[in-house]
Amino acid sequence: MRSYLDFEKPVAEIEAKIDELRVVADGDVNVALDEEISRLQARASKTLSDLYAALTPWQKTMVARHPNRPHFRDYCDALITDMTPLAGDRAFGEDEAIITGFGRFRGEPVCILGQEKGWNTETRLRHNFGMARPEGYRKAVRLMEMADRFGLPVISFVDTAGAYPGIGAEERGQAEAIARSTEEALGLGVANVALVVGEGGSGGAVAIAAANRVLMMEHAIYTVASPEASASILWRNAARAQDAATNMKITAQDLLKFGIIDGIVPEPTGGAHRDPAAAIRSAGAAVAAALQEFAGMTPQAIRKAREDKFLAIGRK
Repeated sequence: MRSYLDFEKPVAEIEAKIDELRVVADGDVNVALDEEISRLQARASKTLSDLYAALTPWQKTMVARHPNRPHFRDYCDALITDMTPLAGDRAFGEDEAIITGFGRFRGEPVCILGQEKGWNTETRLRHNFGMARPEGYRKAVRLMEMADRFGLPVISFVDTAGAYPGIGAEERGQAEAIARSTEEALGLGVANVALVVGEGGSGGAVAIAAANRVLMMEHAIYTVASPEASASILWRNAARAQDAATNMKITAQDLLKFGIIDGIVPEPTGGAHRDPAAAIRSAGAAVAAALQEFAGMTPQAIRKAREDKFLAIGRK
């Protein structure tokens, strides 16, 4: 069953009528409703297009969090072949909020890092809703070091509300682990590309998104803190999350304008959750084009290009 967001109610009503007419048409062969169904489908498509052409930052936040939006596993299954997952940070344990491994992207060997939120209750708990603990970031560092050693590009799929803030994570050095992961990503001698597929929250996202090219899906968000957390900090009122989302400039369109990201990957009308396969194809093409920019470059040149990119933020 399709899940609708609050602002999609006009589309939900039209599509409910379409479903009702289809049931009637299937139950009575003497009733011809094809023309009416086609008219309503065109109306639903137009309504959906109009809604998504003028989304507010808060509405984009809702789309980025949509439960049916494709997750890391969907991108990985569709884009990566011969995937060999590697687990553990060799210091404490395994953290399934970040999945890492090696595989082939369009026939070329690559290192894969991805934050997985899960898709049902069981997997969301197993992956901790995509919120990594220190061992997750130390695992990412281990994989990036291996990729650098063997000259393999790194592709990161970012989708997290932020790093896990629990007591155990803090006791095991959460801040230090995030800093080390960010440092490793910035110092790689191989090209790295990060794609924000849903939420890019705080340092938990930056830790694997400090890349030569940072891309965002059209309706993803990338922010220093969630709108709810920001509203609690700024106004002591989480109910003002919509105001925070608007003022923080968290959408792909705003961040591209400020030079914080390097490109926007278009999504199908109605968001990636309406046509995951099309969204994933667009993402694959964008990642391939970004990696191609660094083909043949020396490690020194790749590091310099990354350094220049990040030092230029806020100076234009």
